[in-house]
Amino acid sequence: EFKNYYRDAKEELPHRMPKPRGEAVNITAWVDASHAANKKTRKSHTGYIVFVNCAPILWFSKRQNTVEASTFGSEFIAMKSCIEAITHLQFK
Repeated sequence: EFKNYYRDAKEELPHRMPKPRGEAVNITAWVDASHAANKKTRKSHTGYIVFVNCAPILWFSKRQNTVEASTFGSEFIAMKSCIEAITHLQFK
């Protein structure tokens, strides 16, 4: 579905990256946040799972450090933490 809307999107690769060997891998991630799930503190909860070629390799679930005023804010923070994890995973 993403490729239908952004056909010309390319991944930024480091200019000094070595040539790849073997087959390419497919990285897929599912992210969710429950907005103000904790009734006492009103903090949201973040969760994500990252798959490489259909195998789960990384998962995370934690209460967010900040109190967000909207669902968009809590989902955005969850997506940001997932993107950071994937970025670290790619260049490990």
